[in-house]
Amino acid sequence: MASLTYDLALAGLAVGSAAALTGIGLIVTYRATGVLNLAHGAIAMVCAYVLRQFAVEWGWPLPLAAAVTLLLVAPAIGLLLDRLVFRPLAVGDVDPTRALVASIGVFVLLVGGAALVWGSGARSDAPALLPDDPWAQLGAVLALAALVTAVTRWTRFGRELRAVVDNRALAALGGIDADRVSAAGWAFGSFTAGLTGVLLAPYVRLDPYGLPLLVVEVIAVAVVARMRSLAVAVAAALAIGVAQAQLTRLHPSGWGEPLLQAVGANLFVVALLIAALVLPGVGTRDTLARTATPAVRIPLGAWAVAAILFLLPLGFAGSDLHTSIQVPALALILLSLVVVTGRGGQISLGQAAYAGLGALFTALLAAGRFPGLPRLPELAALAVAVLLVAPLGLLTGWPAIGRQGLALALATLAVGVAVSRFVFAQPYATAGLSLSRPAGLTGDRAFYLLELAVLACALAAVAALRRGRTGRALAALRDHEAGAQAAGVAVPALKLLAFVTGAALAALGGGLLGMGLRAFDPGAYDPVRGLLWFAAVVVLGADNLLGPLVGAALLVGLDAGARGGVAAAVIGLLAILIGRFPDALERTLAALGVRGTREGDGGRPRPVAAGLGAGAGSAPGEDGGGGEDAVRAGGPSATARSPARAVVGKSAARSLPGSRRDRPHLLVARSVRLRFGAFTALDGVDIDLPAGQVTALVGANGAGKTTLFHCLCGTLRPDAGRVELDGVDITRRPAHTRTRMGIARTFQQLAVFPSLTVEENVRIGAEQGRGRDLAAVEPVLRLLGLDGPVRLSPAAGLSTGALRRVELGRALAGGPHTLLLDEPAAGLDAVEAEALARILGALAADGMAVLVVEHDLDLVARVAHTVHVMEAGRILR
Repeated sequence: MASLTYDLALAGLAVGSAAALTGIGLIVTYRATGVLNLAHGAIAMVCAYVLRQFAVEWGWPLPLAAAVTLLLVAPAIGLLLDRLVFRPLAVGDVDPTRALVASIGVFVLLVGGAALVWGSGARSDAPALLPDDPWAQLGAVLALAALVTAVTRWTRFGRELRAVVDNRALAALGGIDADRVSAAGWAFGSFTAGLTGVLLAPYVRLDPYGLPLLVVEVIAVAVVARMRSLAVAVAAALAIGVAQAQLTRLHPSGWGEPLLQAVGANLFVVALLIAALVLPGVGTRDTLARTATPAVRIPLGAWAVAAILFLLPLGFAGSDLHTSIQVPALALILLSLVVVTGRGGQISLGQAAYAGLGALFTALLAAGRFPGLPRLPELAALAVAVLLVAPLGLLTGWPAIGRQGLALALATLAVGVAVSRFVFAQPYATAGLSLSRPAGLTGDRAFYLLELAVLACALAAVAALRRGRTGRALAALRDHEAGAQAAGVAVPALKLLAFVTGAALAALGGGLLGMGLRAFDPGAYDPVRGLLWFAAVVVLGADNLLGPLVGAALLVGLDAGARGGVAAAVIGLLAILIGRFPDALERTLAALGVRGTREGDGGRPRPVAAGLGAGAGSAPGEDGGGGEDAVRAGGPSATARSPARAVVGKSAARSLPGSRRDRPHLLVARSVRLRFGAFTALDGVDIDLPAGQVTALVGANGAGKTTLFHCLCGTLRPDAGRVELDGVDITRRPAHTRTRMGIARTFQQLAVFPSLTVEENVRIGAEQGRGRDLAAVEPVLRLLGLDGPVRLSPAAGLSTGALRRVELGRALAGGPHTLLLDEPAAGLDAVEAEALARILGALAADGMAVLVVEHDLDLVARVAHTVHVMEAGRILR
């Protein structure tokens, strides 16, 4: 027994050593570049293939082949990725998630390229680099970890590396060669990926899909280490490896045996799932690239062409028609990503899991093998499967409530990998399953017609979801999550709706795909497929209803009759290009004559106000002319005339819904305390915001003004003390709930929704706020001078002054009794600031409580009834 324990421990150390290498490489790359290299596994796979090519196919001596592979090929891959893909993203200071998309593109490209070059079949003749002795591997890992730790902590290069990660631009100003540091990080990360690949290849199947996915699973050790500590990563890897090996000794009996065996064989997947869902998120600042333009309106001609192309297979026969059956089903799966990612702005790398569950549940229900349910006809089985899978969207939707960007990507990827390993790969769930088509639709042509009908209905449903109140709320969530909360959007519920709807669509597509192929193939729903599908949707326009149709046709068509991997290689290359040139798709569409107008506007062009001044809202010819030309030009005349027209005084303010209050309201803070680590941000603060007054909060940077502001509006929760509204404790109420209670806010950094028009931005406030009164939209637009042609312009084209008024308009449209303004004069010129002062005076005169956190003391002197000075987290007076 002791010998068995020892032997299993040694085997676990060997696996743990390879996992530790992955953790070291991922952490070093992340610390040097800020990028979680999801392509790490693909690089490992390519290096394993290269070593095999050198040593087995070409007959090179193994030491020479290993030296060339690890010291030349692997670092060269890293340097190429840095120079061609990731450095332009870092230098351009673009949205960090574009690096994530580019990383997925690299993963997909390398997987597809390897399948093209070496084929997709598994190979078992990979050469062993080190002897079958775990102590040798462990020694190499520990030596490497010690070397990296010493370099990063006690050398000049280590200091430069930390400086580049903290602030690349500032480090460059300090004389640090950030490009050199980044290149070194990528070269070393690729070296460790290559070493991982060549060490693992002899013990696992070497194919373009299996090895990359295996390395993806062991990302868990880097996540457990919070992408920081090499020691924690190495310790976690070794511990999980040994534990996984020891679990193989257990042979339970009964219903739990298959599940326990699956857990024992996939402990790294369990660790990834726990680390991604339970531990604090990694890289939470990273968000999906936000839309800066309105959704592209697809011309009717493009839809007509798409319809003709999708009807063409009805004239096919044999294998061509059978292959075409996959396209509508896959389009439904990709359409689910349009809902989750394109419209909801949430990264989802696990949609393949829901598609596979849809196919699996359909097969089980049709075979009468689903626990607790009778055997059902095929169409009924599909419908019930969709209903069963839809709630499972909470598996990824629930983590999405508190996570975004990289943290959410890891959580959804972990769910996808776990479902693949614990459901699709287990014989007890999938053995002996087959799928048949509904009676009367067994022929390929009839079944294809059914798929087209379902796809058409799904497209119509998603198009309807994109419009109206829910569609605007989803667009707001995508464009600016905090701004959506401030507008009153119930962000957690909306995220759950997006993921549940996406899961239902993916399950529908997966069930149809299984029926079309007449089999349940676990490989068709592999997590690598999920990455490929996500990349395809991003490449073709995540908020574009035509994109899923084009993407499905490309993915199926490129691989049909050709060597596998063509579609992955093409999509991967396009994803890299889109990450580096994010406006390429829009420019291409513009070159083809497709305009970026709002969907549903009949193709009528809207005025784009690229340089709007404060008075761009005047109607054509009003106040002495100018009209739409002045709006577009943003000339001096428009700016100068606006305040006089926009602020029509107390009578205008009275037309707002918030002015029709039956009693005054009082928002107060009592003994509010909040600490961030050792720093005390708020130290027992008391403040009252009486109705009918403008209260100002001033003080130096770091005094605690913004922290107190966030506690009042609900985006921060104090450690002690209370926030009360009319004597009711609302300290634990979230931001959107406080908005619906009548506490509206604006942001220091503008929080508008650029993909929506000015009118739609204001309408969201009316739909989601306290008043829920659409009649408030017109008075607000008139009050703020936004009722002219500018109301139909996308917010993406407005100047700072106009955007400030749009944000204020959204807050006022909700009918608040208390208005919290965080530096509302930031970016305004003197004329615009004067207009703002008159508006605030009119609102306060009508009974609204207004809090202004502001550095412009002239504005404070003009509008404030009470001024509080903050210093070191306390109000001095």
